[in-house]
Amino acid sequence: MDRNAKNGATGKNGRGVEVAGTFVLAAPKIEEFQLVKVRVEGAVARLTLDRPDHNLLNERMLSEIAAGINTFGERNAVKLIVLESACKAFCGGIELGEYTQRRVFQMLEAFHSAFAAMLDTATPVLVVVNGAAYGGGAELAALADLVIATPKARFAQPEIKLGVFPPLAAAVLPYILGPKQALELVLTGEAITGERALELGLVNWLVPEADLKKKVDEVIAKVSAQSGPVLTMAKKAILNSLGLPLREGVRSSLKVFLNELAELEDSQEGLRALVEKRAPNWKNR
Repeated sequence: MDRNAKNGATGKNGRGVEVAGTFVLAAPKIEEFQLVKVRVEGAVARLTLDRPDHNLLNERMLSEIAAGINTFGERNAVKLIVLESACKAFCGGIELGEYTQRRVFQMLEAFHSAFAAMLDTATPVLVVVNGAAYGGGAELAALADLVIATPKARFAQPEIKLGVFPPLAAAVLPYILGPKQALELVLTGEAITGERALELGLVNWLVPEADLKKKVDEVIAKVSAQSGPVLTMAKKAILNSLGLPLREGVRSSLKVFLNELAELEDSQEGLRALVEKRAPNWKNR
């Protein structure tokens, strides 16, 4: 993809560029978002999917998700990104109308940008699911660092029923669920409940719908109370070790610990606070 397109350069209409003969939507600015609501509360950035009724992913929505995660992932003051829904479903997947010959290039670019943002951001991401998370919606949950769900949640990768398979889920689910469960979800396309998702490890917490806000606030408080740079390094150490043999994974984690963590003021402050028996005063640097 052309560098200017990737960096959000715009054409004559201010919303996109022409690349290889096709029109690509430029990365929208936060204030221009139409389908994702943005709210920043202290050290937490909340991105709320709001495309009634099922938050079907189109090019615009995927571009806004990518731009939101990339923007807040680069802000040192933001310690946690929360992805949630204002609709009755978390996300029903890709809008089928987007699967046209003329739109396939733009759709794939937007799809790749959104999920690359999820994979690449150093900031922890919490996803809240209170309803259906199908297709791309289930992949958003799978790529999240933390997931809170209710018994209303349903997770499914139904792409096989449309004659395709979910490329991201095919790669990510074996890490989370193991190959047998990943194969079951991808090859049958059947949905699983929130309870089953909790058993399999796709969900961290399952709470009654009436307690959802309380649990989300609790998790936000626990994560945002920590040092921002230490959170990102802890995430980096864990994800960098995935797929490595045990010894190499340990070496990778120790490399981050010794070469990066030790240089932080917050790391030194944490040790002082422990010795002095007081709460640490994070400088987030």
